[in-house]
Amino acid sequence: MKIQFIGATHEVTGSCTLLEINGKNYLVDCGMEQGRDVFQNISLPVSPCDIEAVFITHAHIDHSGMVPKLYKDGFKGTVYATDVTCDLCNIMLRDSAHIQELEAEWRSRKSLRAGGEPVEPVYSTQDAIGAIGLFRRCNYGDIIQAGEGVTIRFTDIGHLLGSACIEIWLNEENISKKIVFSGDVGNTDQRIICDPKTVEETDYLVIESTYGNRIHEGERKDIVAELAKILQRAFDRGGNVVIPSFAVGRTQEMLYAIREIKEKGLVTGHSKFPVYVDSPLASEATSIFIQCNPVCFDEETLELVNKGINPLWFEGIRITETSDDSRLINEDPTPKVIISASGMCEAGRIRHHLKHNLWKKENIILFVGYQAEGSLGRRILNGETTVTLFGEDVSVNAEIASLKGISGHADQKGLINWLKGFKEKPQLIFVNHGDDASCEDFKNLLNSMDYNAVAPYSGTEYNLATGKVTVYTEGKAIDRNEHYKTNTRADMIYRNMVLEAEKLLNLVKTRRGRPNKDNARLTSQIRSIIEKWKD
Repeated sequence: MKIQFIGATHEVTGSCTLLEINGKNYLVDCGMEQGRDVFQNISLPVSPCDIEAVFITHAHIDHSGMVPKLYKDGFKGTVYATDVTCDLCNIMLRDSAHIQELEAEWRSRKSLRAGGEPVEPVYSTQDAIGAIGLFRRCNYGDIIQAGEGVTIRFTDIGHLLGSACIEIWLNEENISKKIVFSGDVGNTDQRIICDPKTVEETDYLVIESTYGNRIHEGERKDIVAELAKILQRAFDRGGNVVIPSFAVGRTQEMLYAIREIKEKGLVTGHSKFPVYVDSPLASEATSIFIQCNPVCFDEETLELVNKGINPLWFEGIRITETSDDSRLINEDPTPKVIISASGMCEAGRIRHHLKHNLWKKENIILFVGYQAEGSLGRRILNGETTVTLFGEDVSVNAEIASLKGISGHADQKGLINWLKGFKEKPQLIFVNHGDDASCEDFKNLLNSMDYNAVAPYSGTEYNLATGKVTVYTEGKAIDRNEHYKTNTRADMIYRNMVLEAEKLLNLVKTRRGRPNKDNARLTSQIRSIIEKWKD
């Protein structure tokens, strides 16, 4: 009866934890690492062929994104997830596979030109489809026998539609223990979805700490009123509101708020303003949100559904599918809302819309989600006056705004409030899924409150029968810049050159489907640089 921590240890992404019970292996989440990798993670210590089942807390790629890789490597067990999580994974894993294939295609071309070998994608679309076929739909509250001595139950955790904490009862050699995995604990009073539900008892708890050392800024604002003011301001001066938004979750929240704005007439003089949802993934996700089991909705949304009102649909909403449809949006002079991915402006159609809207003073670029350090979204928010899009310098003349009070994660207070739902303190709490500082700070806070908390690194193992550590590991930081260590000006210049080249490569990877004329022009410019500077 063991638990071993694989991913999301002192890091926010790549959630993966291994359970061993009665000689069988189970994974709780199988997520992909995203963004900057800080600490080394151990490889999965068992063959995918020897994994009985995977339990998925929710559909976000940092919790589900490596299931297709597991399938590719031989896993043929069962993936247990809530009904809505199964539906969302169906589109998100296929989308992730497409990205992997495009990345591999680009790397292969680069390798072959250098005389190397072709590069395989992490997994293919067929791998994703095969993995999706292993998913088993589960309802909130159902008691499910998932294996010998393993019983599970999903409970709504209010982070994303279909998200859950997972209760797991373990029984081996007449020893019974219970462990709860929080998954990502949701914020309270979010639109559409329910508040996190608590669990009353457990022996062990694995809890996230994304905001383990932070409190969400200020009082929760009236998001609808704030958004209405922003729309009014832009439309009155003949401008557009461009919203970079994550396709699943945040886009649907925006549609819900805009429907209310239109219903209540909160934007005057522009009641019929169009709203473009320019993301195929967001379109599919929105359909799932609309059609899902009403048990997933909060009371307000459920009331609308019971009245026959679609909470995410309204007059003026327009869904674009093709690249051609996307390009036509900016040819329409009507003041409008454009919601497009990606949420941090690093790729996707949003960059096309920024190119057409950033330089116009009458427009507003509205950020509604977290912007990672170094991302284009963060740079715009931080006040950059010029950005490069598709090889062109674009002046940032538009008004830059952000909508506060929107977060899918509980903050430190929210985590503590959820934890207080247990009638008795868990025997031991494992803190994970937070950056190094957040993880440590939250662990220390819990211990100061008379909880027994630890923050294990990847590879650490505990015997759940005894509660004792059996394998202890220290964190091994990844020095991503080791080959750049230098005190010379020449090497500093070289480092900066490489970093800018990497940005160029990331730009090129976003160009698929763009106008041939523009791509040919960019290709010519790149070729000229190469010819000028090659030895």
